[in-house]
Amino acid sequence: MTAIAPAATGGKTRVLAGVTVIDTPLIARVLEYVRKISEPYLFNHAVRSWLFAARLGQLEGGSYDEEVVAVATLLHDIGLTPSISGPRRFEVEGADAAREFARKQGLDENRVRLIWDTVALNSTPSIALAKEPEVALSTAGIGLDYGGFQYHKIPSSEMKGILAAFPRLDMKRGFTDSVCRICRLKPESTYDNFARDFGERFVDGYAPPSTVDYLLNAPFDE
Repeated sequence: MTAIAPAATGGKTRVLAGVTVIDTPLIARVLEYVRKISEPYLFNHAVRSWLFAARLGQLEGGSYDEEVVAVATLLHDIGLTPSISGPRRFEVEGADAAREFARKQGLDENRVRLIWDTVALNSTPSIALAKEPEVALSTAGIGLDYGGFQYHKIPSSEMKGILAAFPRLDMKRGFTDSVCRICRLKPESTYDNFARDFGERFVDGYAPPSTVDYLLNAPFDE
């Protein structure tokens, strides 16, 4: 197994589902908050995303803020919970809520920005993976749990341990239901993000705005 670098933010570590992760009071508070507002499948998805991000970071090496990665991955889908709602795309509603939470915890504005970017861009990996290491690594962990991207990098024994400790709990169905609910309630927030794919496949009568229509209907002669 690849040697694990010391926590970039210093402090204690602990072993969670076989993965050595940073252990801070802030992370404990985030875990409590996310567990409280999330359905069990979504909470487990958030924790697995963190563990996968942490493990990928250990395997790949490099310097990054491990606490920011933990907070960002754990908060990345709070916009799918009933307690976080608003007219905008769910990633932005979640990012604003994550920013408010992080500021209340006393994080400086650069760390808050990294958390906001991760949450807002977590379903747009073509952008997020080109951002700062914290955003890119968090997105990689989220993508691994969502679609199996880089699945092969996690040793099979470690994968089994993570899935046993935080089972998927029918995540494919649960996540689909959560996104389809958004497509039904506020389709106008889904025209330019991945939720549109779910609406087009699963939601009867789904008719979001089109970026083509915005161009062709713009108030210009040509």
